[in-house]
Amino acid sequence: MGLFKQMKDMKKTVEATPGLMAQARQMGAQAEQMQAAQYAAMPQQQAPAAAPAGGAFFEPVAGVSLELYADISRECAGRPGDLGHAAMVAAGRGVSNECWQAAMDGWNARMHNPSVAQRFNALYMQRG
Repeated sequence: MGLFKQMKDMKKTVEATPGLMAQARQMGAQAEQMQAAQYAAMPQQQAPAAAPAGGAFFEPVAGVSLELYADISRECAGRPGDLGHAAMVAAGRGVSNECWQAAMDGWNARMHNPSVAQRFNALYMQRG
């Protein structure tokens, strides 16, 4: 008897699936709307003007050039968020843990500049 009850329960679950899927899609749409409303309510920040290619935005941070930062970042891509691994890779390139932390903070802050972000992307993708 247990088998027939399980089959009956399974049939009810399968019959309910389209309704559950529609409900999930509706909840997803509501979440997107809420996110858009929250974004619209946030004060908008203007990005800094693009600096010329040789500007101060491209000076090394804590001795780490943008090229070296991109190389180390690319090597760490397989382990995102693993700061210990990133520090180990940086140390292998001659960058102390303190300098690597300062470089991460500094370069991440400079990524708001479109010229820096584009150059980093080219280096990271090995096109530069």
